[in-house]
Amino acid sequence: MRLGILEMVGTVGTLIFALPVAGYGVERAIGGDLLFGAGFVGLAALMVLLPRKLTTPSDVPAEAAERAVGGVVGDDED
Repeated sequence: MRLGILEMVGTVGTLIFALPVAGYGVERAIGGDLLFGAGFVGLAALMVLLPRKLTTPSDVPAEAAERAVGGVVGDDED
């Protein structure tokens, strides 16, 4: 799965906020509060994964156009 430039910039922006949350979670887990630390690490993982998996209303027209073009134009490998 290839990322476009805008998707890559968005992912980097998300990582800027998710990495400190994950770092805090690891720090709490090492400090002895395992449940709280694991919760923060899980929250950081959701911050990165959910935007990639969820479909927003603005994504629907782009996906429909992508499917229509993919149906008309075949892959080079075919």
